[in-house]
Amino acid sequence: MNRSKRINLVLIVFFLYSSLGLFAQTGSIKGRVYNIKNNDPLPFTNIIISGTNIGSVSDFDGNFSFTGLNPGYVKLEATSVGFEKIMTEEIQITNAKTSSMDIAMKEIAIQISGVEITASVFKRVEESPVSLKSLGISQIEKSPGSNRDISKVIQSLPGVASSVSFRNDIIVRGGGPSENRFLLDGIEIPNLNHFATQGASGGPVGIINTDFLREVDFYSGAFPASRGNSLSSVIDMKLIDGNPDRLVYRATLGASEMALSVNGPLSEKTSVLFSVRRSYLQFLFGVIGLPFLPTFTDYTVKVKTKFNVKNELTFISIGALDKFKLNTGLKDPTEEQQYILDYLPVNNQWNYAIGANYRHYRDNSFGTFILSRNMLYNEAYKYQDNDETAPDKKTIDYSSYEIENKIRYEEVARTRGYKISYGAGAEFAKYKNTTYQRVFIPSGEDTITEINYSSNLLRSDANSYSDQMSNLLKQLSPRFSASYSLTPKLLANFNTGRYYQLPAYTTLGYRSTQGELVNKTNGLRYIQADHIVAGFDYRRNDRSKITLEGFYKFYNYYPFSLTDSVSLASKGANFGVAGDEAVIPISRGKAWGAEVYFREKITKNIDATLSYTWVRSSFEDKHGDFIPSAWDNRSILNVTALASLKRNWEIGVKWRFVGGAPYTPFDEPKSELIEAWDVQGRGYLDFNQFNNLRLGVFHQLDLRIDKEYFFKKWSLNVYLDIQNLYNFKADQPAELLQVKDENGQPVLKDPERYQLKYLSSESGTVLPTIGIIIEI
Repeated sequence: MNRSKRINLVLIVFFLYSSLGLFAQTGSIKGRVYNIKNNDPLPFTNIIISGTNIGSVSDFDGNFSFTGLNPGYVKLEATSVGFEKIMTEEIQITNAKTSSMDIAMKEIAIQISGVEITASVFKRVEESPVSLKSLGISQIEKSPGSNRDISKVIQSLPGVASSVSFRNDIIVRGGGPSENRFLLDGIEIPNLNHFATQGASGGPVGIINTDFLREVDFYSGAFPASRGNSLSSVIDMKLIDGNPDRLVYRATLGASEMALSVNGPLSEKTSVLFSVRRSYLQFLFGVIGLPFLPTFTDYTVKVKTKFNVKNELTFISIGALDKFKLNTGLKDPTEEQQYILDYLPVNNQWNYAIGANYRHYRDNSFGTFILSRNMLYNEAYKYQDNDETAPDKKTIDYSSYEIENKIRYEEVARTRGYKISYGAGAEFAKYKNTTYQRVFIPSGEDTITEINYSSNLLRSDANSYSDQMSNLLKQLSPRFSASYSLTPKLLANFNTGRYYQLPAYTTLGYRSTQGELVNKTNGLRYIQADHIVAGFDYRRNDRSKITLEGFYKFYNYYPFSLTDSVSLASKGANFGVAGDEAVIPISRGKAWGAEVYFREKITKNIDATLSYTWVRSSFEDKHGDFIPSAWDNRSILNVTALASLKRNWEIGVKWRFVGGAPYTPFDEPKSELIEAWDVQGRGYLDFNQFNNLRLGVFHQLDLRIDKEYFFKKWSLNVYLDIQNLYNFKADQPAELLQVKDENGQPVLKDPERYQLKYLSSESGTVLPTIGIIIEI
């Protein structure tokens, strides 16, 4: 079936669903208003549905409720004497459940007569006056082209670039995909993606079930002091609480997976969220004839107990199981399919994170105690010609695991207009690696070398790995922020800070065949980045925001590959493992640029966002010269518009433009060598010409249409998501392939060399998806 027929079939099915009858139903909200510093209830608080005259007043316990509300997304505005007026994040109203929203309010430090404090839809945090963007539930659920994947949603924010279309790498302000930190309700999780690149963070599809997300705070700079071990971004995700009244069930059928979830009360004081997702990619990829067959399963669980007004405990766990095999049963594979089969290893992995968050409120402060553990297991193997019956043809056999056990305490106090926060943390980590790999090293007679080592690594912060990492003062991270109101609507903002990040465990644990921790001997240390950010924030009204920010980042002590003579900062966007090699901590880098961000609620039903980023990113080569990094995209533009229409229709469009990224040509003489090619089944890059070439620009138009139905006790959402609507073909580096004869055997150029050729490569196709969400 050709592409146009497939698209027509998808459209027909979608509009058949859209012709279902509609029943007028209403929803409700229940919640509680409280003082943010001590959790005390705030009685007699006025709460209204933003943009309407529908209101409610909280009782003596701070509780409030709304009934008879039309389904959709709303924000609440709350006002109370002596407290700042607040507008909440979005909340979704459906008839299938009573929505829950607790509202935290901050005391006014100084009350000035005649000055009115207005609420705004845009979040502002004292320690991060710049480089913070918040995503609400409708932006996450309805983002065109994102298919409810939080990694793809984030790629629409200023400063964020992306790699190839089939990966979810998060590349922020010219930094690499390994420079980000992820938190879920305050508990750190190791990565966001299935089939994650160990030592980095990217992968093909997200691990987070967006059914449970309430809000996402994205920091591209000005990180809070409590959020360390990051150089480029902190992504702080917050989950909803379980429904307080009754169990609610939700089923989602998407393009690649199905999900089942439940949320509701376990007892009067305890609620639960639980979901499980299972992909059917292996079946789909087999039907359309792709050379690889992945499948994944993941789960999310949250249990929260509110013992009383002053004490609460939250338990969270998230995990994934990823399986992968090669489709060696393909009949008459194409050149490109056979090329992928020849070099791609089999990769399986699983991971989980589990943690408990206990919070205790006092009169003017609250303390949070967090205990967590996360683990990643990763394995990969490859045989030449995919012949697993011949042990001598094994080229890769890799297995490793990473375990982190963490404990953290934070205290936040508010008094006389000041916010004081402090805390401490400790971490115990274990890394184990067993590696066998054949590599080609031109060294006289012995050109094939086997890397065969096992590695065990223990560490605790700060840090028992080496003398270079054991002194806390060497990792001191001072930060300073300031904000000045030029006019009531215009702010000037500034932040500077020094940040440190521990190198990947794959780099820390790399050993020689004699068992030596090579990079410990080489003086490996924390990577350092100094940030300077300054800009302006203009708010024409409470629903409009324009920001202009300039940024500069300077990196020091980045690991520098002794094998390829390039900085590891430019690696990490491929599948498998990154950082498992000998390095020295000498690489310096810099990234600088400017961002413009505009968002406005044009009307009650239309929301428009525009972001533009100009960025340059470079790192030193082996001669000490600064050359473009792999993330030097230069220009990134995103334009998004979302509209809510009558009869519960919603439509969204997004246009994305990304400048061409640098890339490295192949070393043809080395790649032609039979011994060299047989080791890895693909060409070798010429690192003497690292990033000398550049791809063409990439742009794409995405469309999403939603139709929601609300019946007596359940709701139905049918959506159509079309990525790359006008079928743009993006440049990709040409692949180097063997020339084969009519019998499928490689052609020799001479007795020591294969004859090779280039196969032009591009990515991009129209990708329509129908999704169905049922909530009962």
